This record gives sequence, C-alpha cells and structure tokens, in this order.
Amino acid sequence: MPTSNKLPPRQAGFTLLEMLAVIVLLGVIATIVVSQVGGNVDKGKYGAGKAQLASLSMKIESYALDVGAPPRSLDALVHEPEGANQWFGPYAKASDLRDPFGHEFGYRVPGEHGAFDLIFYGRDGVAGGEDFDADVGNWE
Repeated sequence: MPTSNKLPPRQAGFTLLEMLAVIVLLGVIATIVVSQVGGNVDKGKYGAGKAQLASLSMKIESYALDVGAPPRSLDALVHEPEGANQWFGPYAKASDLRDPFGHEFGYRVPGEHGAFDLIFYGRDGVAGGEDFDADVGNWE
C-alpha cells in the first residue's frame, strides 16, 4: 500500500484574546453571585440567632427547674457551679453560648422582664441597632 504524505489537518484552538474574555466574564458573574449571596448570609445568621436565643432560654429554664433558680452566669449551663444542688447538666454546650456572629449573648439575673433576661445583640454584637443589628430579647 502506498503511504500518504498528507499531514493531519491543523487543529483549531482558542486565542489568547478569547481566553481572556472568558476569564473576565467568569469574574463578573462570580462578583454578582457573591454580592447576592453575601446579603443572604447575614439574614440567615440573624434568623439562626433568634432561634438559638429561644433554645438557650429553654435551657436556662430547665436549669432553673432543676436547681431552683436561673444560673448566675451562662457558664453554669456548661460547668457545674459550686453548691448547686440538683444540677443534672450540662444543659448546654460551650458553643451554644455564642450567637451565629460569634458574640456572647447578653444575660441579666434578675431580669428587668422576668426571672432572667437573655439578649441576642444581632450582627454588631452591641446594644441597639436596626435591621440585622437589632436586638432581640427572650421576653419578646
């Protein structure tokens, strides 16, 4: 059989300009997606903080039913305080004592609104604020 001296057809590829255009387009799309998702992260954390406030409030009430009074500090939910009769804890994990934004919950005993006040300070972690920085208490 005779051999052919024909070279295989040249394969077409992407040019550098086409590759740069795709990279820029992906960057623009990624920026849009991140900005949209970023706003929803705070909304989700704020909702989770309110739910965690309710859960932690029930843990404090459980402690109070066993011991006879709410704990003097939230740490008593995790570690048995000295002289606590009928302590059947731990009532919470150490991670339960921090909100989804990483801040400690506000806690007062006796509270202004009941036996204890538990406060979720929102995204900023300080008293006051609006939107996702607004405070929520267990009495609300």
